Amino acid sequence: MIRIVLVDDHPVVRAGLRALIEGQEDLSVVAEAETLPGAVAVVTAERPDVVLMDLNIGPDEPGGAEVTAALRALPNPPEVLVLTTYDTEADIMRALQAGARGYLLKDAPAAELFVGIRATVRGETVLASSVAATLVRRTAPGGASITEREVELLELLSRGLGNKEIARELFVSEATVKSHLSHIYTKLAVDTRAGAVAAAIERRVIRA
Repeated sequence: MIRIVLVDDHPVVRAGLRALIEGQEDLSVVAEAETLPGAVAVVTAERPDVVLMDLNIGPDEPGGAEVTAALRALPNPPEVLVLTTYDTEADIMRALQAGARGYLLKDAPAAELFVGIRATVRGETVLASSVAATLVRRTAPGGASITEREVELLELLSRGLGNKEIARELFVSEATVKSHLSHIYTKLAVDTRAGAVAAAIERRVIRA
């Protein structure tokens, strides 16, 4: 029996997932959580095989990537399979770098989710097709991919921050911010801050 913990801040979503999963003879939901402390507590107590992790866990809580990193840092950690609505490059990279084994979207068919859970237990990497396409595009030779630092800057731009505020947030000089902006403009083929944000959202580099 594959033991699963659900981490999602929406009770209705958790209830729906539980009902789906427990219709499978080899899958069992042993606990649920909606916060980082709750997730750590139930994983420590239940020792699940897989954690199904949402990325958006309420405005006042650490995100799913942070929860994933905390769970993967535990002794004998479970595998983490992200199940979310977000397919931006920034979200994907943060989750995978935090230690997630796979990344599926909530609009996936139930059969794909079941296959993904079983593959995750076997130590296989599980990626939604759009997520895999994003990673291929990012690593394609000759492609002008956006760096992680540039993604951070784009997210701050989308919040309306100016160069001085961005420099303070990233602990760099304003000259460095301007240099990053110049590279971003070139890569996205734009010449304004608003254009950079719009292009990044359209290319699914950052969330709208």
